[in-house]
Amino acid sequence: MGTDRVKKVCIIGASGKLGQYMVGHALQRGYEVVGVCRERSVPKLAAFEGRMTVVPGATNDPEVIRRAVAGCDGVLTVLVPWGVRQYASGTAQAVLDHARPGARLVFSCGWHITRDGKDRYSRLFTLGVRIAAVLGKLVRAVEIDDQVEACRRVFASDTRWTVVRGSSLEEGESQGLPVWSRHVGDPVLAGNLTRRVDFALFMVEALTDDTLVREAPAIVGCLTPSALAHAGASKAPWSHE
Repeated sequence: MGTDRVKKVCIIGASGKLGQYMVGHALQRGYEVVGVCRERSVPKLAAFEGRMTVVPGATNDPEVIRRAVAGCDGVLTVLVPWGVRQYASGTAQAVLDHARPGARLVFSCGWHITRDGKDRYSRLFTLGVRIAAVLGKLVRAVEIDDQVEACRRVFASDTRWTVVRGSSLEEGESQGLPVWSRHVGDPVLAGNLTRRVDFALFMVEALTDDTLVREAPAIVGCLTPSALAHAGASKAPWSHE
């Protein structure tokens, strides 16, 4: 899908840090932007007042999503595993059910999501995910398994989806478009660090990159040592192995 075919974009989870960066990138490209966030979070979008439409409500509410994605060429969704009420999978399902046929659907998650089981994780990474999953359930704050279920539903759909899997994130000025690979454990990803603003940039860029349709790219900052080494070898900053 070329840039000229994207006119209107819905950003689900617009009030969060990643969401606000995506709003900024989308507006810079001249897109009409609709943002969805919980009603109490609407003030976080004050900087964009008059430049976007805000639909307040729970992102896993099918009716809220139906209204928000109406007429949108692309939908950018932050899959947040908050609580223990299937928030992420409910959000994903609402998007899959109500986005118009042919729309570009781009979802965000972490490296722990695997599409084909070929990702290679360190023992420390695997242990950290398991601990976070257990502690999250104990305090009823996070349900990591639900994010896994959300992505399973996306992978099984016949929509024009992309699931962007982010490394560890940091704040800071943009360094440019991250590099990506199909599998965690590939050498290019060893840096394991991405600027959040650049994660958002990759999400927005994916709307118009047909090579990413039905891909689950794992990304890393383009200025990490591993990415620079890979760029030196391939002479191509946008890569998949």
